[in-house]
Amino acid sequence: MDIQSVNIAVVGLPQSGKSRLTNALQTLAESLHLPYLFSEIHHLDELHSHAYNVILQVVDSTRLEESLLQTPHIIDEQEKIVLAFARYDLLLQTDHSLDLPKLQELIGVPVCLVSARKNIGLEECLDLLTQTASQELSKAHPIYHLRDQNDEEAYQAYVHGVLTQTLRHAKDDKHQTRLERIDKVLTNPWIGFPIMFAILYFVFWCTFTLGAYPQAWIESGINWLSEICHTQWPSGWFAGLLIDGVLQGVGAVLSFLPNIIILFFFISLMEDSGYMAREAYLMDKIMHRVGLHGRSFIPMLMGFGCNVPAIMAARDIQNPKDRVLTMLMVPFMSCSARLPVYMLFVDTFFERHKALVMISLYAIGITLSIIFAVIMKHTRWFRQPQNDTVNELPDFKMPSWRLTGAHIWERVADYLQKICTVILWASIIIWALEYFPSQDINDLENSYLAMIGKAIEPVMQPLGFDWKMSVCLLTGLPAKEAIVSTLAILYGGDISTAGFTPLTAFSFMIFVLLYFPCVATIATLHREAGKEWAWFTVFHSLILAWLMAFIIFQIGNLV
Repeated sequence: MDIQSVNIAVVGLPQSGKSRLTNALQTLAESLHLPYLFSEIHHLDELHSHAYNVILQVVDSTRLEESLLQTPHIIDEQEKIVLAFARYDLLLQTDHSLDLPKLQELIGVPVCLVSARKNIGLEECLDLLTQTASQELSKAHPIYHLRDQNDEEAYQAYVHGVLTQTLRHAKDDKHQTRLERIDKVLTNPWIGFPIMFAILYFVFWCTFTLGAYPQAWIESGINWLSEICHTQWPSGWFAGLLIDGVLQGVGAVLSFLPNIIILFFFISLMEDSGYMAREAYLMDKIMHRVGLHGRSFIPMLMGFGCNVPAIMAARDIQNPKDRVLTMLMVPFMSCSARLPVYMLFVDTFFERHKALVMISLYAIGITLSIIFAVIMKHTRWFRQPQNDTVNELPDFKMPSWRLTGAHIWERVADYLQKICTVILWASIIIWALEYFPSQDINDLENSYLAMIGKAIEPVMQPLGFDWKMSVCLLTGLPAKEAIVSTLAILYGGDISTAGFTPLTAFSFMIFVLLYFPCVATIATLHREAGKEWAWFTVFHSLILAWLMAFIIFQIGNLV
C-alpha cells in the first residue's frame, strides 16, 4: 500500500531537546523522499492533540520492565505501534540478551534494534513503521486482549512474564560487570543503608567544613560594609533601616550561599550519576510496606531541593490515591529554604556534631512522613490494594559537568531571587515593626513586633520559645530563609547569648522542619491535590510541629 503521508509519534525519549534518533530517522526519511513527520511525545496525554498513523516506542534496553510497562498504556491511545530497542549494546555488555523473535511473538507488535549513534537499524525501523501504518492490528494478538482488561496489575504481570521468557540472564556472578557488582552492593539492604549514611555524612561534613571559609569572608564583607554605612550615616531611621534591616537581615541569609552551592553540587552528582535511583531502590521495600510504590520516594528526594517541583513531579504517579498521598508527604522533606536555619543553629550550638545533627533532621522528616503515610493509608481516602515494586535501575554514568553546573545555577538563582525579593521585604518589614512606634531600636519591649510576639507567646512557651523566637517562626511563613534574617535583626547576628540552649535550638529546628510549608508549596498543593488537602496540610503541619517540639523540649528538660 502506498502511504502518501505518515505522521509518527516517538515516545519513550528523555525530555532534553530533540533526540539524535528522531533527527536520524527524519533525515533518512527525507533522503528516501518519504513524506514522514516525526514528533516527539513526552506525555501520553499529548497523543490526543494530533492524529498519528503509527507510534514508535523507544525502549531503553537497560530499563526493560519500566519501559515496557508503558506499552499497554500507549496501545490504549493508538493500536499501531512499533517497539525500537535502544542501547542494546549496553545490555549485551552485562552478558544478557533478548530473544527478539520470541518477544515479538508474545507482545504482538513489531520490534527492531536501533542506534542513531552507530547508524544501526534505521532503515528496518522505517520499513516496520510503513508496514504497521498500512495494516490493521489483529484482535488475536495477546496484547489486544490485555488492553481489554484495563488492569494495571494484569499489565505488570504480563510484562514480567514476557521478560521471564525472553530475557537471557548471565549464568553466575562471575559474568557480572564491575558496575553490576557495585549495584549489588549499593542495593543490598544490609550494606546499602550504611553506605548511604556514610555518603550523606561526608556530604554534610563537606558542606560545613568547606563552606565555613567563604561564609566567613561574606560575613566579614557585610560587617565591613556596615562599618562604612555607620560612618556615613551615624544615626537616624535611614541608617537603622539600611544597617540593621537590610544589611544584617539580607546579609545573614546571603552568607549561607557557599554552603548551598556545595550541598547542591553533591546532590547534583548523586542525581546525574544514578546513585539517587539506588537510594530510591533501597527505600522501595519500606515504601511498599507503607502501601506506596518505590517511585514515590523520587519526589520525596526532590523535596530536599524544593517542595514545589517535588509536588509537581508526583504527577507521574499513575494511581490517583498514591499521587495525592505522595504530594502530602513531600512537605516533610527538609527543603533548601530550611537549610540556612539549620546551619545557623548547628554552627552555634552543635559544633562537635554538625553532620550528625543535620542527618538527624533529614532522617526525622523522612521517618515522620512514612508514619504519616501509614496512618493515612488506613483511612477511607487512601485505603487500597498493595502496589508493585521497583525492579529496574538506570545504569551508572559519569555526571555531566555542564548539567551539574546548570543544576547548581538553577538553585543559586532561585536563592538569590528570594534574597532580592521575599527576604529583602521581610527584613524591611521586621525592622519597621521593631522600630515603631517608639522609634527606638533599643526599646524592643514597646514595639509592634513585641506586641505580636507576646500575643502568641503563651502558645509557644511550653516549647521553650519566648516572644522573639515565636516572631521568627511567624516570619518564616512566606519563606523559611526569612527566619535567619529575623534572627539577625532581633539578636544582632549572635544567637548564642539570646536565651537559646542546645535543647531549645534543636526544638526550634524541629518546629521549622515540620510546621506550615511556604506559601508557594501550599499554593502548589492547592492546584495539584485540591483545596481540602492544602488546608489539611496547613493545620496538621502546625499541630505536628507543636507536638514534636513540645515532646523534645519537655523530655529534654527531664533528662
